[in-house]
Amino acid sequence: MLPYLLIVGAVVQTVLPINSFGDEPSTIKSWLGRQILTPGQTLAETQNYVEGRLPPFPMATKVSDWEQHAARIRQDVLDRVVFRGEAAAWRDAAGKVEWFDTIEGGPGYHIKKLRYEALPGLWVPALLYVPEKLEGKVPVVMNVNGHDQNGKAAKYKQIRCINLAKRGMVVLNPEWLGMGQLSGDGYRHSRMNQLDLCGTSGLAPFYLAMKRGLDVLLAHENADPERVAVSGLSGGGWQTITISSLDTRVKLCNPVAGYSSFRTRVRNFSDLGDSEQTPCDLGTVADYEHLTAILAPRPALLTYNVKDDCCFAAAHALPPLLDAARPVFRLYGKELSLRPHVNHHPGTHNFDIENREAFYRMVGDFFYSDKKDFDSQEIACENEVKTKEQLHVELPADNDSFHTLAKKLAKSLPRSPDCPDGESAAAKWRKDRQARLAELVHAKQFQVVAEEVGIEEKDGVECTFWRLKLDGTWTVPVTQLTPNEPKGTVIVMSDEGRKATVPQVEAALKAGNRVLAVDPFYLGESKINQRDYLFALLVATVGDRSLGLQASQVAAIARWFRLFDKTSPTLMAIGPRSSVIALVAANLETERIGQLALKNKLASLSDVIEKNMSFEQAPELFCFGLLEEFEINQLIKMAAPRTIQAN
Repeated sequence: MLPYLLIVGAVVQTVLPINSFGDEPSTIKSWLGRQILTPGQTLAETQNYVEGRLPPFPMATKVSDWEQHAARIRQDVLDRVVFRGEAAAWRDAAGKVEWFDTIEGGPGYHIKKLRYEALPGLWVPALLYVPEKLEGKVPVVMNVNGHDQNGKAAKYKQIRCINLAKRGMVVLNPEWLGMGQLSGDGYRHSRMNQLDLCGTSGLAPFYLAMKRGLDVLLAHENADPERVAVSGLSGGGWQTITISSLDTRVKLCNPVAGYSSFRTRVRNFSDLGDSEQTPCDLGTVADYEHLTAILAPRPALLTYNVKDDCCFAAAHALPPLLDAARPVFRLYGKELSLRPHVNHHPGTHNFDIENREAFYRMVGDFFYSDKKDFDSQEIACENEVKTKEQLHVELPADNDSFHTLAKKLAKSLPRSPDCPDGESAAAKWRKDRQARLAELVHAKQFQVVAEEVGIEEKDGVECTFWRLKLDGTWTVPVTQLTPNEPKGTVIVMSDEGRKATVPQVEAALKAGNRVLAVDPFYLGESKINQRDYLFALLVATVGDRSLGLQASQVAAIARWFRLFDKTSPTLMAIGPRSSVIALVAANLETERIGQLALKNKLASLSDVIEKNMSFEQAPELFCFGLLEEFEINQLIKMAAPRTIQAN
C-alpha cells in the first residue's frame, strides 16, 4: 500500500541565494546550485535521528535483576555485533602462540618476544614483561595501546609495563591493529568495513586480538585469574572498556581518555570515533554507558583529561558515564570500586606520570590490599626504554589484514542463487530477492510532505524548488525543471550532487523531459560538511544503513511525483555510488520507477574490496552483508523487465 502524501507550501519568487559557479553562470547551473535546505539541516536531522534510536538504559532495584540485564547485554553484543558471519568460526579456532628470544629488560625483569594468532592467519606481535623472581600466583596486566604509530614501543607504554613488572606483575604489551608493526595500509581501521560488506563483523579482529592476549596472560603458570587488569590510552582506552565489559576475566580496568557514550558523541564532534568505536549495530543493543555499568562490581578507574586536545575531554565525556554506572555499583555496595580520575597536569591527551601513578594506586588498593608498603610512586626507568628495533617481533610475510581477509571472503560471494530460467521462476526469484534486499538495507516506506520554497521561469522552462520532508525526519532538496508540454520525467542524482548534473539535465530538457534533480542523504547538499562519514557510522550503529536511507528516499520521491504525472519516471544515476543507490531504489519501488540510466556505474561490489576502498570514501557501499547476498549484475536482473542503460 502506498503512503498518503500531502503537498504544502506556497509559491515564492527568488527567495534562495544563488551559489557562484563563475562570472556568468547559466540559468540551469544557477538553478541546480541553488541552496534549498537550511544551513546544517542534514546534520541536525542526523543528530536527532541517532539520539532517538539509542537503547534505553535498563533499570534494576536488585543485584539479581541487574545481573540478568548485564548477561543479556554481553551476549547480545557478542552474538549480534562481534561474532557475525565468519567471525563465529574465528572465535572457535585454536589460537596459536609462538615464542622468540628473550631480551634483557632492566633490574628485576626480562622481556619475552612472542606472536599470537588473533584469528587464523592474522598474527599479533607482543612483548611479555616477566619479573625475575616469581613465587605463587601474581597479578597479570594487559597494556593495550591507542593511536600511536610507535605502537608497543611507545615510551609511556613501556614505562607502564616496566613499573608493573618491577612490582612483581606479569605484563603483556601487544601491538594494536593499524599501529606500530601492524601499521600497513590494509590495517587501517576504515578497512574493517570491507569485512562488514562481506557479512562478517569488522569488529571481530579487534576483539579477538584482545581476547587472545588475555589467553596468553592467563596461560602463564604464575597468573592469578582473580587479579587480571587492562589499561590503555585513547584507542587503548576504547579497547580497555570493550574487552573489560564483555570478558569478565578482567577484574580491574583503567580506560584513559578512550570513550564516551553515543549520546555524548552526537553533540561533541571531537568524540566521534573510528569504525571500530562505532561498529555496525552496536547501538541497537548497548551504548558505552551500558558497557561502563556492566563492569560492576569489578574495580574501574575512569581517567579523563581536563583539556584534552584530542577527544573525550573530562567535562563532557565523564559525567554521563558516572551517572549511568554509579547506581549499579551502589546496588552491589561497591561505590568505591568505581573511581573517576581527572588529570590537570598536563591535562592534555596523555597517559603520563600523573595518570600512570593513579593506575598504580588502583592496582595497589585492589590487588595488593594486604600489602601496606605498596608504593604507587613511579619508579624511574627511562634508561630502560627500548627502541622499536630492539622490540621488533618477526611476523609472517603474508600476515593477514582487514583487506586480505576481506579479499578471501569475497572470493566465494555472493552466496545467493542467480536468476533461474523460465519467466515464472524468474518472477518469483525477483520478488523474493527484492524482499530480502529491502530487509538487508533496512528499507523504509517514507511518507512525503512537500514544501514548495521557490519558483522561477525562463526561456520556456519553469523551475520549482522543493523541500521534501520524509516521515517528519529527513529533508531532501529537489530542483524540478519543467519544459512546456513535457513528454516524460527523469529523476537525476549524482555522486557529486545535483549541481554537477548540468549536462545531463540540459540534455533531458532538450529531449522534452521534465527533470527532478535530487540530493538524497549524504550526497550534494545533503552531505554533512564536517566529519561526515563518522555520522554515517552512527546511523549504522543504531541499526540503519546509509544505502537503505538513500534508496528509500529516492523511491519515496518517485511515489510522490505520481501526484503530478501518472507515468513512471526514468531514474538516472551518475557515478558508482549513485548507481548502486539507484539499483536498490528501483528494486524497492517496482511500480513507480521506470527505466534506469546508469552512467559510470560500479561494475561490481567486489571492486570495493579489490580497489581497497575505505569507508570514508563511500559509506553506502559498505552496507553490512550486501556482497554476501547480492552483486551488481543480480541487482540489474532483479530490476527486470525494466530497461537499464549503462555506460
